[in-house]
Amino acid sequence: MGLTDQPELQLPLFFLFLVNYVVTVVGNLSLINLIYLNSHLHTPMYFFLFNLSFIDLCYSFVFTPKMLISFISEKNIISFTECMTQLFFFCFFVNSECYVLTAMAYDRFVAICKPLLYTVTMSPQVCSLLISGSYVMGFAGAMVHTGCMVRLIFCDSNIINHYIVGTVVIISSLIICISYILILFNIIHISASQSLSKAFSTCGSHLVTVGLFYGFGLLTYVKPPSTGSVGQGKFFSVFYTNVVPMLNPFIYSLRNKDIKLALGKTLKRFSN
Repeated sequence: MGLTDQPELQLPLFFLFLVNYVVTVVGNLSLINLIYLNSHLHTPMYFFLFNLSFIDLCYSFVFTPKMLISFISEKNIISFTECMTQLFFFCFFVNSECYVLTAMAYDRFVAICKPLLYTVTMSPQVCSLLISGSYVMGFAGAMVHTGCMVRLIFCDSNIINHYIVGTVVIISSLIICISYILILFNIIHISASQSLSKAFSTCGSHLVTVGLFYGFGLLTYVKPPSTGSVGQGKFFSVFYTNVVPMLNPFIYSLRNKDIKLALGKTLKRFSN
């Protein structure tokens, strides 16, 4: 069914989401290249950010091209196989992003609460294990979710409200909450204002990303059936699936001195 059945809105929405798609792809590709090309960004935090941008980039390829086509097509049709394939990759990347955000929360916890052990605790082997685990758990979740859907018999209506889907975030959100509770307790005991400011600047971008990702996810799915409407759910899911992947590169780069330095070096390198 898409986002709207009003013909006069189809073309404006097409251009709006086309701009969103281009900005998402360019922003995440730029951040990936900056991290890859600049050795001073080869740290655990930016390793996780690299993977977050990679997931957001792939995530946008799953549904946005099909959505753009639906805005300019007379009929929105998708085969059962294509629908299940789209569902699998959607679940895979969403679940993986949940676990990557969880790994980033643990990284921030170690950086603030155990700074002297940070290098040992967040070694390259541990970081690789956390990222590998994120993808494996994302894959397992997507397989289970899609497998259960494939077993169902769709013998009634063939019209699907394609924006209504669900994801399991209990484990990741619980670990993130515990990490930030421990960080908060640690910050309370920090007496130096400079250290306090550094702690907030270290966690600020991640907190904004988690807040947007989980916030709009909760507004989309976790509500009583009688509350709101399908249209309202679609509105929140647009932010959840389209706006958040676009904003992430800006959230992590606008006030980040390391990213600005890397951008300056990269531009100078290409200009020479």
